[in-house]
Amino acid sequence: MLTAIAVFFPLLGAALAGLLGRPAGDRASQVVSILCMVIASAAGIAAAVLLGIGATEPGTIEITNWISAGTFRVSWALRNDTLSAVMVAMVSTVSMLIHVYSVGYMAHEDRPCWRFFSYISLFSFAMLMLVTADNILQLFFGWEGVGLMSYLLIGYWYYKPAANAAAIKAFVVNRVADLFFTVGIALLFFQFGTLSFSDIFAAVPSHAAHHYELFGASLPVLEVIGVLLFIGAMGKSAQLFLHTWLPDAMEGPTPISALIHAATMVTAGVFLVARMSPLMEYAPIALSVVAVIGGSTSFFAATIACAQDDIKKVIAYSTCSQLGYMFAAAGVGAFDISIFHLITHAFFKSLLFLGAGSVIHAMSGEQDMRRMGGLWNKIPITYSVMWVGFLALAGIPFFSGFYSKDAILDAALGTPGGVAFYAYITGVAAAFLTAFYSWRVLFMTFHGTSRAEPHVQEHVHESPAVMTVPLILLAVGSAIVGYSLDGTFIGLHWQSFWGASIVTLPGSNPFTHMESIHGVVKWIPTLVGLAGLATALLFYILVPWIPGWLATRFRPIHVFLVKKWYFDEIYDAIFVRGALALARLLWKVGDVAVIDGVPNGIATLTTDSSGEVVKLQTGSVAQYAFAMVLGVVILVAVFLLFR
Repeated sequence: MLTAIAVFFPLLGAALAGLLGRPAGDRASQVVSILCMVIASAAGIAAAVLLGIGATEPGTIEITNWISAGTFRVSWALRNDTLSAVMVAMVSTVSMLIHVYSVGYMAHEDRPCWRFFSYISLFSFAMLMLVTADNILQLFFGWEGVGLMSYLLIGYWYYKPAANAAAIKAFVVNRVADLFFTVGIALLFFQFGTLSFSDIFAAVPSHAAHHYELFGASLPVLEVIGVLLFIGAMGKSAQLFLHTWLPDAMEGPTPISALIHAATMVTAGVFLVARMSPLMEYAPIALSVVAVIGGSTSFFAATIACAQDDIKKVIAYSTCSQLGYMFAAAGVGAFDISIFHLITHAFFKSLLFLGAGSVIHAMSGEQDMRRMGGLWNKIPITYSVMWVGFLALAGIPFFSGFYSKDAILDAALGTPGGVAFYAYITGVAAAFLTAFYSWRVLFMTFHGTSRAEPHVQEHVHESPAVMTVPLILLAVGSAIVGYSLDGTFIGLHWQSFWGASIVTLPGSNPFTHMESIHGVVKWIPTLVGLAGLATALLFYILVPWIPGWLATRFRPIHVFLVKKWYFDEIYDAIFVRGALALARLLWKVGDVAVIDGVPNGIATLTTDSSGEVVKLQTGSVAQYAFAMVLGVVILVAVFLLFR
């Protein structure tokens, strides 16, 4: 019952906010949507606690029979196991705080914002439906639901061309990934004859030896399905090659950046891989692909974050990098650690996005860090909570990111094999870069002298309590969540906590190898993080001319990073311009020349011929008689010639 309340109250809030918004105004929509989210959050936390302490048993809450077609049956049911309960508690809590924060952030919006609150409540419902799905078709419903709502929220300021373009880009890129996801779902049904998670997981071992014969190659069934599902996850979680939509999505309001890119939509892919752990454990090649893509993304995105000047885009690429860490953990079989980092990341990354929103609010909409500086004593609450967020992000002891990120790197190091070592090396390099760009943001934004326009400096002020209170609560979570959950989520008794919701084959969980890591090796992630902090201090406080000199001295590398590895330009040249060229060819040749040209040519020939034939109709009886005689002569001649 508590899980059902947590899932459906956001839907109730969305409906009421949408219906009451126009007649009753923004305030009524805000109150009802926030109240529903508070109830959902309380129910979600209570359900997770009761399940965690063993007061309730995992189970399924049947809602209704959803699809009936012949022998095909799909129920609408809520899965109430540890993985779902943890996700429901996190999503509902963070979303509730973002709802409250949005009241202050949208206060200066000159248009009615009841539609905004209805959208974010509906987004929360779709995400909660995704994480509580009892079958993969229902999960796909929530998956597409968050995709639709992200389109509406990223393009919320629809009168801005950049926002419209970003919304379309997010929608299209995710459709590419969802095509593979859909094929994976179809193969699951054809192979297992069901879409129910419980039935699929129970039958996985019996299908481990099955193969597809395709183009002369023999492909393991579970490997193919695992890779297809992961490609779907790559799009939603903005992994390398399908990541380009995420930084552009910063065109939406900042609370949406926190909601989509911290705690909810982008973590859907990680959740999917963890939910499918009973299948993925039998697909080692697919897991290797997950680890390689995750490790590569963690490093790639961190390099780009170091060269961005828009405060929201730095944090966006940081999200991309941290999602890479989560996939790297899943790829080495540490699904529990992956979810642990997902939870800690939700708190400190939503804190950073909302903190950036507070900075932008104070700076009258300015997002370029080159036009900031000297803000620490003007917005002290925002400054303090941003410190907490970046300490957690950089993995500095003993903030939340320290426990989860270090566990990921220990798991990668403790897992034998080249793929796991690659994930470790890229993760360590990303740890250095993460600390560097974190303090780059802090120093450029809050320290030094102000570089803002005089009229902007005059209006710098701390955000109202409706914005700072959620920031403080998220800061508390960023400080203590890691320590509080460390022993439960990934300790010696992790399996008793997660139960059947996360499955690893005997001996495959890297926690058994992590215990052998001691001494300096175990502290390498922390040491490189401190080194990144020191480098940022040197570059932006002690010797501030170094960044400019390096950008000039190594201009090609700097431009390469500023241009985000040229992915947008490459995709534009290959796919966008290629599609336009193909469309133009089909239009000019296929449509105009062939489809229209041939029928129109025949019609023109017929028209012209009839026009000439008409000229024979002169109205002279003598000419008609002569033509008849001539015809008779020709017929007689032909008869005599060929008889």
